[in-house]
Amino acid sequence: MTRSAVITQGVRTTAPCEACGGILIRDTGQFLDQGTLWWGTEGTCRSCPAAWCEQDSGGATPEEIRQALLTEHGPARLRLTAPEANRVTVLRVLREVHELSPAQARAQAGELRTSGLVGTLVEMELIAARLRDRSVAVTVETSPS
Repeated sequence: MTRSAVITQGVRTTAPCEACGGILIRDTGQFLDQGTLWWGTEGTCRSCPAAWCEQDSGGATPEEIRQALLTEHGPARLRLTAPEANRVTVLRVLREVHELSPAQARAQAGELRTSGLVGTLVEMELIAARLRDRSVAVTVETSPS
């Protein structure tokens, strides 16, 4: 059963407000809640009433959000701690999480077995939780800040 812990990673950025030219504050991030990856972004202007909020789950996180998280926090690396892990189980989990073709899943499984998969902390923790649920031993490593 997938763990119900919430894992989050976020970043705050500023940009010019398109409505008034003031300072727009953007809070962007990803989080896991009950085994589902969510992403969200919200913005508010300090000078005018311009504001928005967007959130979604499943599928791919918009690349702009991923890149902001990777720039701020660095990548996380998912590694197998037991290289003899069941190949079919690993392929099945990768296909479930990312909706990959068999060829794409084999390529990612090869990376996982050698150098490890790299992505945001939340993305790697999602795959790690699914693998652990199927008794595949993995670790998630982050770069020291």
